[in-house]
Amino acid sequence: MAHEDLPAPTPFAAPAEGTVVLYRSATLIDGTGGPARSGVSVVVDGDRVRTVAPDGEIPVSVLSEARIVDLRGSYVVPGLIDSHQHLATPPNRPVAEAVLRRQVYGGVTAIRDMADDLRHVSDLARATLVGEIPGPDIHYAALTAGPGFFVDPRTWQVSQGAVPGHVPWMQAITEETDLPLAIAVARGTYATAIKIYADLPGATVAALTAEAHRQGLGVWAHAAVFPASPGEVVDAGVDVVSHVHLLVHEFAGRALTSYQDKPPVDHARFASGDDPEMAALFTRMRERGTVLDATNALWDWLAQDADTPQEKERARANAELSAALTAQAYRAGVEISTGTDYESAPGEAFPSLHDELVFLVERCGLPASRAIRAATLGGALAIGAADSMGTVADGKLANFVVLGSDPLADIRNLRDITLVVKRGLPLDRADFTPASADREGTGPR
Repeated sequence: MAHEDLPAPTPFAAPAEGTVVLYRSATLIDGTGGPARSGVSVVVDGDRVRTVAPDGEIPVSVLSEARIVDLRGSYVVPGLIDSHQHLATPPNRPVAEAVLRRQVYGGVTAIRDMADDLRHVSDLARATLVGEIPGPDIHYAALTAGPGFFVDPRTWQVSQGAVPGHVPWMQAITEETDLPLAIAVARGTYATAIKIYADLPGATVAALTAEAHRQGLGVWAHAAVFPASPGEVVDAGVDVVSHVHLLVHEFAGRALTSYQDKPPVDHARFASGDDPEMAALFTRMRERGTVLDATNALWDWLAQDADTPQEKERARANAELSAALTAQAYRAGVEISTGTDYESAPGEAFPSLHDELVFLVERCGLPASRAIRAATLGGALAIGAADSMGTVADGKLANFVVLGSDPLADIRNLRDITLVVKRGLPLDRADFTPASADREGTGPR
């Protein structure tokens, strides 16, 4: 070409291979749920962890080539992962960039975007990956649902200029749909997975899941798809189910019909967290490796934001239901991830993920170590990226958070952030200033 414009600047790009940093003498909580290890060094080369080892086992050659960061008295946890976010319903670039900046400076190094306008999200994902803007890595889904779902006004918000249900990132599925083609079209958005949302029968959920897996995509679904029941969703082999409160519809007492026609919920039946039929469903989830994206703290947020006493009471009841079910799922050995499905108000210092972590510990009874696992390895499993993130280990992405206080002693100490390392790039928490509080926040989807 005779003329080429200069590319956009990338001030938040990962360092080049050969840039070696030794983070020395930390107490490491590695994300597996195991005990903390003191006196640990993490050697980072470019965007990857080269070595995790006791201080005394680091070769002299590394000491001579590396820039050394002394973390004596500090704690290190893997980068946190929010497994249920929405960045573009509707698209708003300044708001999304402010959310992403707060997330990464708040310790969140990856998120799972659960269906949005992917024209917008894919560019945000590219921008955070190459370092044009600060933010977590973004793994996103292309949505599938029955035709009846597309009366939902949110589907129009994310399909502006086109017809909802007839765009690659938001497809209406019928018995006549060419499923291999539909999945291939979804893949063309560069999605990590398809999301199965609503108004599809169990047989179609199973067929979509099989075809998506055949083509190398993950499958993320609502816990009840209406008319597909939670049991049918789990048995279809989806990778992740979202919204723990929806699992009760397995025991609705009548056939499920549509997303708009949900049966009433017998909250009292599940309040003690020991329902035997629910236990059997959790056993199936554990055996299949189905990850539970519980979205607990969402209900506290909705209760605070409710317009009427009835809405507030419903949100509070669902918060208690979610707490009881998540506690039972944990005791049953189900892998849990920390999804939020909302974001803190502009002006808040930390992203919503921190509230979900507190909920898991204080309302669901998880030990802090297991809540941290949910926000790290659990999130990586939900994304399908446990080979590259979720724990601090040799060969994985250099995504971790340095803390001034022990999060195993108090989960709120995850907010005592001094440094975030994302793909090897150090981000000093002191450089973060919350966005203006007059911007409109993002709510649940």
